[in-house]
Amino acid sequence: MAVTGGSDLSSEMEVDAFRRLFPLRFHERHLLESIRPDGRSLGKARDTTIALGAVTSANGSALTKIGCTTMLAAVKLEVMTPTQESPDEGCIAVDFHMPPICSPAVRPGRPSEVAPVVAKQLSDVILSSGMINLKDLSLVSGKAAWMAYLDIYCLDADGSLFDAALLSAVAAFSHLQIPVVSLSDEGRIVLVPEGNGGGKFEKEPVNKEKRKLKLCTLPFSLTCALHKNYILADPTSEEESIMETQLTVVLDSSGLLVSLNKPGGSVFAHTSVIQDCVALARQRLKEVKLILNEAISDMDVD
Repeated sequence: MAVTGGSDLSSEMEVDAFRRLFPLRFHERHLLESIRPDGRSLGKARDTTIALGAVTSANGSALTKIGCTTMLAAVKLEVMTPTQESPDEGCIAVDFHMPPICSPAVRPGRPSEVAPVVAKQLSDVILSSGMINLKDLSLVSGKAAWMAYLDIYCLDADGSLFDAALLSAVAAFSHLQIPVVSLSDEGRIVLVPEGNGGGKFEKEPVNKEKRKLKLCTLPFSLTCALHKNYILADPTSEEESIMETQLTVVLDSSGLLVSLNKPGGSVFAHTSVIQDCVALARQRLKEVKLILNEAISDMDVD
């Protein structure tokens, strides 16, 4: 038994060494068997969890995990003066943070080059998908509206960062509750303490009661790694680092295409490849919607 155990340990060490020295060949051997090192089939995403209300000091928050990739999203609301061009609309500001703890690739004291790119992509998708009607953030036309600050912190970066970040953003806005506010005697917007009902103000509250923000649609995304004739859904950071390119498909909650993003790589995404990625994204959409609905139901029960 001791000899067998030693032999097994030696074999494991040889496999680990081969994986470190020749990562592409290691993964290609698995691809020939249509399986990946973590046991997933090529088109299967990693296990996903969503926990709403992770930050009690925020108006809406969520902690999401796709495999080991972990995101913490929080939304804080502040009253702002709307612009003259959009007097009946509020605003959304998105920031994405990658602290050094999330990945060995992020060095202390050096801002991540990836973070502003992901933040811009998130902002574009949230606005272009029509997820939020900015008029729903208006308080008093031309005088007051909500500014929604969305901050997303990457706690563990193990691939598919945009997918996990977008999911955490959608979950945080799904959890968001808009507080009650009223006009004070001086005409200023003032938060009404819970249970007060606006009694200390001469004017009725602008918001009659604490309410959820209505989301018009829920955008979701799936990133696929493309290598030769293979399509790998939801790649890990190791797979992303050795595969030729990635393609991110963003769909709304009805399964309609919102956007495609191919950040680079030598592989040209043919129409058939794009169609296959969209089909995988639609399968993934069904899974994620169920997970989000369960998280919302659990929150409502609590």
